[in-house]
Amino acid sequence: MDQTQHSRSHLDKAQQRLDKAAERVDRVNAKAGRNLPAAIAVGVLLIGWLVLSLLYFVPGFVAMAVIAASLGSIELHTALRTHGRGSSAIVPIVIGGALASVGAYFLEGRPAQDAILFVVAPLGISVAVALAWRLRGGTEGYVKDASASLFTIAYAGLLPLFLTLMVGEDHGQLRILATILTIVASDTGGYIAGVLFGRHPLAPVISPKKTWEGFGGSLVLAVVLGFLTVHVLLGAPIWASVVFGLAMVVTGTLGDLVESMVKRDIGLKDMSGFLPGHGGVLDRVDSIVFSAPMAWLLLYVLVPHG
Repeated sequence: MDQTQHSRSHLDKAQQRLDKAAERVDRVNAKAGRNLPAAIAVGVLLIGWLVLSLLYFVPGFVAMAVIAASLGSIELHTALRTHGRGSSAIVPIVIGGALASVGAYFLEGRPAQDAILFVVAPLGISVAVALAWRLRGGTEGYVKDASASLFTIAYAGLLPLFLTLMVGEDHGQLRILATILTIVASDTGGYIAGVLFGRHPLAPVISPKKTWEGFGGSLVLAVVLGFLTVHVLLGAPIWASVVFGLAMVVTGTLGDLVESMVKRDIGLKDMSGFLPGHGGVLDRVDSIVFSAPMAWLLLYVLVPHG
């Protein structure tokens, strides 16, 4: 065998190995229902941004929250408009949501009444502007478009705002981490228990893959993380950490079901393709967004201040 044939043989074998590796990746992606390598890379990047910003540069977390809320508003606007469910006033919605999120950050150290100036006013004005924005489109479909605007403001603007509000609380970064880690634990516990033991559907019409066994796994892991974060790190009583963990399971599960209901009603698998391997922003943060107001309230009431 001459040198040329030897080189071709090595190239053929290398190509065969690459083809087999690609087939294995395709099988994994098919089983997972997503591009798993891309999903892992994006997940690591987002987690790194979240943790580092909370530890070392809180405005970076605020920027992350503003970007997520803006992209979530855009993908919800696009989904509703494309499928004939109304066209929201996306420009004032994005601007108003961003101003409210930044305003929540600047509440730190200020009197509670300043929340009206920094948070409530931007949201209220964005509602008024969104309703007026649609006047130029005439009477036909006005209520449908106005409803789309109000739904987008509430879902993608108001709900996640409570995460940014935590920044101004005592140990605000830990409060945010407690919320996100407990909800992630709930999702993870539910996924693992559902895959291993899932038999009885929780909400077959809305989300066929969710099971009561998975819900039990969510309860166990969320309570554990609630204990580690709310009790150990934030100093709340043990019973308070258990209450927090249980509440995050309920609100997180409801948040996931609500977003699934929206997608099923519209006829979508993913809200968008903003996050490679994950789908849309709202597909990844639906549980966190829905849980944020309850998390803020419980941590405000149950965790000692000062």
